[in-house]
Amino acid sequence: MPRFKKIDFYLLLPIIFLLGLSLITISSILPSNLQSHLIYVLISLSFFLVFSFFDIDILFPFSPVIYLLTIVFLILPFVFGTVTRGAVRWISIGTMTIQPSEIAKPFLALISAWFWAKKEFSFKNLFFYGLLFFPCLILIFFQPDLGSTLVVLSILLGTLLFSGIKIRDILILLMAGALITPVFWFFLKDYQKLRFVHFLNPYADPLGEGYNLIQAKIAVGSGGFLGKGLGHGTQSHLAFLPERHTDFIFASLSEEMGLIGAFLLMLLFLILFLRILKIARESKERHLVLLVMGLYFYLFFQTVVNISMNIGLLPITGITLPLVSYGGSSLLTTMISLGIIQAVNNKRREEGVIEIK
Repeated sequence: MPRFKKIDFYLLLPIIFLLGLSLITISSILPSNLQSHLIYVLISLSFFLVFSFFDIDILFPFSPVIYLLTIVFLILPFVFGTVTRGAVRWISIGTMTIQPSEIAKPFLALISAWFWAKKEFSFKNLFFYGLLFFPCLILIFFQPDLGSTLVVLSILLGTLLFSGIKIRDILILLMAGALITPVFWFFLKDYQKLRFVHFLNPYADPLGEGYNLIQAKIAVGSGGFLGKGLGHGTQSHLAFLPERHTDFIFASLSEEMGLIGAFLLMLLFLILFLRILKIARESKERHLVLLVMGLYFYLFFQTVVNISMNIGLLPITGITLPLVSYGGSSLLTTMISLGIIQAVNNKRREEGVIEIK
């Protein structure tokens, strides 16, 4: 019982409510998957508790080993992976499938925090930082998985901002990034290029590449203020809305629960993100601040991108909504990340008690 007193309920409550919204939405739009989703939720909650009471400091000295294991883990889909829609992102373990690029995210945040905890920012260190993570990014990008590549980049850039970098250096990097970014266009698959093109004008191909974006916007808009009611969403139940339980679950929720439901969901995310920032701000140790901020940027980026692509503000990138989308790997990764943040919060509290004494 004393262990459970360490749980930060300001962190846990928005998590529980978001999981509740997820279960309600899945039970409405895809009841056949409710049982498996409930199992994912229970397994993920158990991992959250395990990592919550784990001493994260123990892992930092083993970061080089964790890095090598992560590289091996990311190679597995190319060797044992199953091809789904032209992508090799998943590996089968018995009756389950897992996505290594998802599971790797919190451990890449750990490795990034370990790197900058030992070094101050310089362009020389930035070069070695890029060299360190280049294999991970390449392995994920060529699965191909542009969405996860962007999420990992958000972790690396988020940690970089707290490495001691100066405003002048940030401006230099932004200018360099603006010059280099167009080059990546030539490395994108044809379907990825079409997503960007039809994002600007989805009605140029309304039954092809523009279809997903159009249907998502229709679903969100048709929900109105109060929504159509659970079980009455036409876009999701008549299968007009693709991936209604994963990438476009926000559109499904908005259609059935309306603006009220969408506002509640975003309010819960706001409470969660503010709490994570408070934990980071009050942590005393540099490596823990870096770790929490790396995880924060990953969760924040993924949430903003998913909601934005559901309402037509960003191109469709296949990024799930943390805690809400259906999917074992995504949910497990999110709960492990939040468990690590809870563990950092526990350490912060213990340090506070020692200081008072």
